[in-house]
Amino acid sequence: MGQKVNPLGFRIGIREPWRSRWTASKKDFAGFLQQDQRIRVFIKREFKQAAVARIDIERTREATTVIIHTARPGVLIGRKGVRAEQLRDDLTRIVGNNVTVHTVELGRPELSAQLVAESVAEQLEKRVSFRRALKKTAQLTMQAGALGVKIHIAGRLGGAEMSRREAIIQGSIKLATLDADIDYGFAQAFTSYGTIGCKCWIFRGWHEVLTKEKNHAADA
Repeated sequence: MGQKVNPLGFRIGIREPWRSRWTASKKDFAGFLQQDQRIRVFIKREFKQAAVARIDIERTREATTVIIHTARPGVLIGRKGVRAEQLRDDLTRIVGNNVTVHTVELGRPELSAQLVAESVAEQLEKRVSFRRALKKTAQLTMQAGALGVKIHIAGRLGGAEMSRREAIIQGSIKLATLDADIDYGFAQAFTSYGTIGCKCWIFRGWHEVLTKEKNHAADA
């Protein structure tokens, strides 16, 4: 019987950083967790065109820092920083204390699994053939330097009466080892005939720190 493990959760604390970095008492923990979720939902909803791949949140007693990893920082910042100021004000109302917003530009968005999954979902919503969307997206990811990519979609593909699954795999995907730099993303396509789920795994190479530690232990 196969066991499914989230590739990011599997690597949290080893290769992947925590998305929320703060500590809280038992009394405040649930409230902070809900605020983090509201922040992420708000940013993803208000800035759909900004290609937001990840949102990290750090807290201190006095302030909250929101770090947004995006492929289009210009959309997020706006002309003369107007949209960034509005975003900071909106997040301050959600959190209740001072909020600082930092943007991190992604050099190669084709290697972000979340953005790749969202790209496939967007194409499906525009009624692009699902096979064409899978093949084209996988090719672009491999051309960007990935060692392997797997894209999995499920639902009423092409408006079929029964839901089914379709997948494309190019290169190799090393899911079972923590040495592998695996990125994972999930998105949903809301079509007129139902919701289609899109999952993406990208193998971007080997983790240098873990590989060096393993080689050092072998030499010793």
